[in-house]
Amino acid sequence: LERLRAAGKTALVQDGKRKIHYLFEDGKEMAEEYDMKTGQLVSRKWREKNTLGGSGKWQVEVGDPTSPLLGALESELITESSSNPVFMRKDTLSSFQWRIRNLPYPKEVYSVSVEQEQRCCVIRTTNKKYYKKFSIPDLDRYHLPLDAAALSFSHANNTLIITYQKPKEILAAEEQLQKELKKIKAANSGDGDCKTQ
Repeated sequence: LERLRAAGKTALVQDGKRKIHYLFEDGKEMAEEYDMKTGQLVSRKWREKNTLGGSGKWQVEVGDPTSPLLGALESELITESSSNPVFMRKDTLSSFQWRIRNLPYPKEVYSVSVEQEQRCCVIRTTNKKYYKKFSIPDLDRYHLPLDAAALSFSHANNTLIITYQKPKEILAAEEQLQKELKKIKAANSGDGDCKTQ
């Protein structure tokens, strides 16, 4: 939270979203989008300077990894099959949530567990068709342990939905951050451009 307070911030209101760009002392950048009505985090991306000092590629932490903005900047000649599983994070106000689209197997096939030593969650299938390890960067940033009781999952419409209830420390920090962000005067989309665009 202190690091976020110290960072240079630019805010922009556009398309019903509040977009905030952070510039940290070490040159790292973070861009977040919040829904204006609900205050919910819609996307979070990180970018670091590359070895030559130029801006690197945006790494999506929360939100759809195939955003139209990224797609327009990078025209790829070879693309993945549209039937491959797509892993993305989409948080709610009270929980971290991941969705994996294009997984047609019934719910009984999946198991989701916590690996304490490796600080990650693991998705396995009994039919050996899908395996995925992923960490929760928010818990790592706050040095919080993973709690297996906070983890649950459901399956509907060929999508596996994994939910991890946010610990009270994260909820309190997010509440503080929202108070800080309200203090930033936001430009409307016609007033100027944010660096994340």
